[in-house]
Amino acid sequence: MLNHTLTYATMPSMIGQELGVSSWITVDQQMIDQFAETTRDKQWIHVDVERAKRESPYKAPIAHGFLTLSLVASMSYEIGAVPEGTAAMLNYGLDKVRFLSPVKSGSRVRMRSTLLSFEEKGLGQYLMKTNNVVEIEGEEKPALIAETLVMFIPARASKA
Repeated sequence: MLNHTLTYATMPSMIGQELGVSSWITVDQQMIDQFAETTRDKQWIHVDVERAKRESPYKAPIAHGFLTLSLVASMSYEIGAVPEGTAAMLNYGLDKVRFLSPVKSGSRVRMRSTLLSFEEKGLGQYLMKTNNVVEIEGEEKPALIAETLVMFIPARASKA
């Protein structure tokens, strides 16, 4: 999605800049049900459509917060903020996550990512921190904000 080539040498100069915005993803009831089955989190507010319409303050089933968070990885891949010559990248963790608004079944979400830091960590590895805002189409408040950490391992022939 980025319109220029990233390198290990140029990444630090991009700190503070938006890396990109993903496409919209529809979070439908089938996705919510599959996530509930996989994680065994079958709380009624997620999977009992009729009860959620009647009893939920949102008047609809909502996605699990961790389902929405799990979409950050695929949206990051789509944005494509990977330096040229990368052999591997590994999820290193999260520094901060805040779930701000529920994602109702049938809503569409997308992610806006900004580079916070990019540092060499020794052994030829680089740690990238991004601020990721998952927006809900038509909603003022985002679903979540997450600071993610990714460790990049360059190919041996390409260090910078």
